[in-house]
Amino acid sequence: MNSPWTHQTVLLSEAVTALQVNPDGHYIDATFGRGGHSRLILSQLGERGRLTVFDKDPQAIEAAQALAAQDARVGVRHQAFRHVGELEALSVDGLLMDIGVSSPQIDDPQRGFSFRHDGPLDMRMDTTRGQSVAQWLETADVAIMAEVIREYGEERFAQPIAKAIDRRRQERGPIRTTSELAEIVAGAVKTREPGKDPATRTFQAFRIFINAELEELQHALEGSLHVLKPAGQLVVISFHSLEDRIVKQFMAQHSRAVFDRRAPFAQPVAMALRDVRRVMPSSEEVSANPRSRSAVMRVATRTEVAA
Repeated sequence: MNSPWTHQTVLLSEAVTALQVNPDGHYIDATFGRGGHSRLILSQLGERGRLTVFDKDPQAIEAAQALAAQDARVGVRHQAFRHVGELEALSVDGLLMDIGVSSPQIDDPQRGFSFRHDGPLDMRMDTTRGQSVAQWLETADVAIMAEVIREYGEERFAQPIAKAIDRRRQERGPIRTTSELAEIVAGAVKTREPGKDPATRTFQAFRIFINAELEELQHALEGSLHVLKPAGQLVVISFHSLEDRIVKQFMAQHSRAVFDRRAPFAQPVAMALRDVRRVMPSSEEVSANPRSRSAVMRVATRTEVAA
């Protein structure tokens, strides 16, 4: 597949190093994207090693299938990463999730992710199913829109933006393009953060909502405990606070023993994760790839306790 849009993989060597690749192991790249992490993992696998890749973006799957056609060690699943837990229990030596939207998705105007380029207001990561943002906005209740913008965009002008969207669709009909939405938001946001487009938070909110990204992440994290072998590595890269908070809380919750206060002499429920740590991009990487500046990588090791 030839594409004018490229993707510079964030925390490439750090993430693969954290996986502690065993040449004969089985690894999951739960968010294939354009395969940067996958290719480096494959370079460290032997003939008996295996890599299973997930993605719900049809363009990413096309790239993954091209890789699988060249390398029999690669298995491809056109599914959201929430489905990782459906693999065989205790079958995986390491699981990598690189969460969020990829550069090709942002840079292609036809995908509708960016307010910087005019295009159809879509934002679906899987364009083969589900509602686009434009379709959802045709009938979405003002209160629901405001809640989505507030919760997923952390936008303090959520209510004025939702009312402005409602006013615009009543006066002129459905909102079809990214530039139309960006213009509406700009008119409703009274003060702007220096260097940030007023539409940034609203676009983020609608993207996260329409793709159920936070729910997907929570399901995938729970699934990781089912599939990871003892001593297997869980590696998660996130790009904004909502995602990172979920990952941080999940790892914290599962890296401490749980005591039942109603039965003080009972054995505690053992922790499922250990050796939790955080890794940030280097200053050199941020300088070379500004999109990496918000990245946070969290790593944990599966304990010897079975899921």
